[in-house]
Amino acid sequence: MKKLLLLGTGGTIACLPTENGLAPGMPAAELLTYLEERPEDVVPRDLFALDSSNIQPEEWRMIAREVAASLGEYAGVVITHGTDTMAYTASMLSFMLQGVPVPVVLTGSQLPILYPNSDGRRNLSDAVLAARALPGGVYVCFNGALMLGCRAVKVRTTSLNAFESINRPYVGVAANGRFAILSPPAARGPFRYNDSIEPNVALVKLAPGTLPALFDALPGCGYKGAVVEAFGLGGVHSIRRDHTRAITRLLAREIPVVLCSQCLYEQSTPALYEVSRALLDAGILPAGDSTTEAAVTKLMWAIGQGGGMEKVREIMGSDLCGEVTIEE
Repeated sequence: MKKLLLLGTGGTIACLPTENGLAPGMPAAELLTYLEERPEDVVPRDLFALDSSNIQPEEWRMIAREVAASLGEYAGVVITHGTDTMAYTASMLSFMLQGVPVPVVLTGSQLPILYPNSDGRRNLSDAVLAARALPGGVYVCFNGALMLGCRAVKVRTTSLNAFESINRPYVGVAANGRFAILSPPAARGPFRYNDSIEPNVALVKLAPGTLPALFDALPGCGYKGAVVEAFGLGGVHSIRRDHTRAITRLLAREIPVVLCSQCLYEQSTPALYEVSRALLDAGILPAGDSTTEAAVTKLMWAIGQGGGMEKVREIMGSDLCGEVTIEE
């Protein structure tokens, strides 16, 4: 029987006390020693040891390449990762590793695993359990809940139930050393590894009074695309500080702009209200019920495929890995 691969990337789960505060430093092999029964079928390997606040597109590529290179040798991959940007990493891996034939399960903890009351022991044990039972795909396993990687969002800073599955039921649950699949992901096409991305995508969260000049400044800062977290279903200012005109200027320059909502749940659409309908006519790309993390990483991946605005529009309007609900 093929073994599982454990990739260590740092995060709170691997933190050790230092004179400047907690910092990642525990190797993957040592993480396994904290489990009640060390699994003999798990091979530890360290990629890097970073606080996830420092994990960026370069690290996403490293992780994706390591997973792709392991496919012939391992039946599944567990990745220990910091919680703060885990949702971004899980979403990007979902796009880079579409159709991955083995489960890729990200996990971490709110407390270092060396703490007696750490949640890291349960989370790592559950992730190993899930990696043995799940079909291929990218997942997040946390506090007994398993969710699609492209639907996971960190919603609490310190509580142990830090992550939720947004606009999709949980894939499964783990408890007392057992795992149950509740809502299996849809079968996808053949495996396609593609780590070509454009990392220069801006995320703009609107506040009442946001100046349109912010959008006008994006091209000069090197941004090739933008995701706008709008109000409610997709509302923006259309009087005094007119966001509609500023965003339309970006679209006219062939800079794709994706519209999502500041609300976590349910879909966004610019079609319903007058204040946002003009954006739809100008060519803005609705994010539907995607998470912000999925919208940002998907746009990075879409621009990275080349082909200009029409190609980006085609990709953003498709469901690639369960990240968006496409209404018939």
